[in-house]
Amino acid sequence: MPKVKTQNIKNVEYVYQESSFRVKGERNPRHSRRYLGKMVDGRFVPNAKYLLLPKAEQERLGLAPVKKEEQEPGKRGRKPAAAESTRTFYGATYLFDTLAERLGVTSDLRACFPDMWDKMLSLAWFLILEDRNPVSRFPRWGRTHHHPHGKDITSPRSNELFGSIGEDAIQRFFSRQVKRRLETEYLVYDTTSISTYSKVLSQARRGMNKEHNLLDQINLALVFGQQSRLPVCYRTLPGNISDVKTVSKLVRDLAAMGIGDVYLVMDRGFYSEENISGLYAKHYKFLVATKRSLRIVRDAVDGVNNVMLNYDHYHEGQDIYYASQLLTWEVKETNAEGEQIVKAAKRAYLHLYHDDQRAVNDRKDLNREIQRLKRELEDGHCIEDHANLYERYFTVRDTPKRGVSVSVRKDVVDEESKYYGYFALMSNDVKDPILALIIYRAKDVVEKAFGNLKERLGLRRPGVSSDANLQGKIFVQYIALIILSQVQNTMREKELYRNYTLYSLLDELDVIEYFEHAGNRGHIGEITRKQAAIYDAFDVALPV
Repeated sequence: MPKVKTQNIKNVEYVYQESSFRVKGERNPRHSRRYLGKMVDGRFVPNAKYLLLPKAEQERLGLAPVKKEEQEPGKRGRKPAAAESTRTFYGATYLFDTLAERLGVTSDLRACFPDMWDKMLSLAWFLILEDRNPVSRFPRWGRTHHHPHGKDITSPRSNELFGSIGEDAIQRFFSRQVKRRLETEYLVYDTTSISTYSKVLSQARRGMNKEHNLLDQINLALVFGQQSRLPVCYRTLPGNISDVKTVSKLVRDLAAMGIGDVYLVMDRGFYSEENISGLYAKHYKFLVATKRSLRIVRDAVDGVNNVMLNYDHYHEGQDIYYASQLLTWEVKETNAEGEQIVKAAKRAYLHLYHDDQRAVNDRKDLNREIQRLKRELEDGHCIEDHANLYERYFTVRDTPKRGVSVSVRKDVVDEESKYYGYFALMSNDVKDPILALIIYRAKDVVEKAFGNLKERLGLRRPGVSSDANLQGKIFVQYIALIILSQVQNTMREKELYRNYTLYSLLDELDVIEYFEHAGNRGHIGEITRKQAAIYDAFDVALPV
């Protein structure tokens, strides 16, 4: 029986089987080696040649190989010979694997979730490719696709996985991703509502539902990089928490993740004097939309509306009129006696804009609302929530002879019409009004991300039965969102949308096959020129 020996080559201990044989006419015997694997941490890790040996011969060698599930995860190298013949789709998941490695998603997941990182990636790839299909359909998809876990994940197992994804590991993943790729850039912050039929989720509450239905909801707050157009972090909130109340907690979360220089872009739902003062106190830069009804905005419009609509205040590229004012913002705090005192005076830039089309729409919207409210009063079908609007826009008289008489307060309507078409942005950093507008308009990246989460990644109705499962499922969907966002970014940059939609591009790659024949290593099927061009646009090497 040939002897089993080891040899150290570049600090790696290889295991081999040595045998000798004689050649006619030669005095000394010749020797041959058959490498069987290597030793890792005192354990034998077999190679493909060992796995092809008959079971009886493996037993005679006396080596106890490490089981596949015990081997170091994610180790690259040549795939061992297949135990059985298979044929799976490979092209799209190969792209996702490559992007995940490039963005550090794979290594960060492996570090934070060492026992389940591959399952999480497989479920994420399924969510991207199987548009709107529930996770319970994974077994069917998994049988036909090459994916990181490589095995079936049944519905009970996926629920167990979601329930075991802990908050501590999620926060460590966020911190690792932030350190890996976040540069000094504006962070776009927004929230959305997730409706649910479940009655057991602790954060499900009735609130200002952005989908305008009567279901309980959970709010999801998402932070995106304005330049990278990639998600930075997220958190869930009770459904009855208003947007304006979330900013102070966001600031603390960003600081805990090691984000030092914060540049926040927010819409007007997050504006409040308390939030602006809090951002100044933390020395954070911000760009926030303000409500048109604010006194500082109306005073500013009154000061410039005579000159603002002239040609020298028109920007052709953005098709808008603009002006700016420098303000002094008083940062206030509450003293020991509960009194508000001015702690500091800070500089702020108030950028004003006027859009002619927006003015037309504003006038139509108000006229429609006044007519609707007037009918409610005249028909006697008053709505309690509209009481303030009735008082603001109408004078109501009730006489014995003529009954209810409703007249519109023209002075109020005329006063509001002065501000039709105007909107404002406030910043403590961006002086240029056009640059501020460009930065703000780029915040649609978050709105598109919410659309991806709800429509493409199955978050419109979560369909979970516990808080732990909800948090775990959202995190896996978030992993899918990172890769999906990167795919869309590249398609936009390389103008691939001229020839493809998102899913026609993925379908084009998905049909590339990976073949495995029993007793042999696998190989990739044919790759067309169109498929090769797509990989080239993503700067991804062709699969081999």
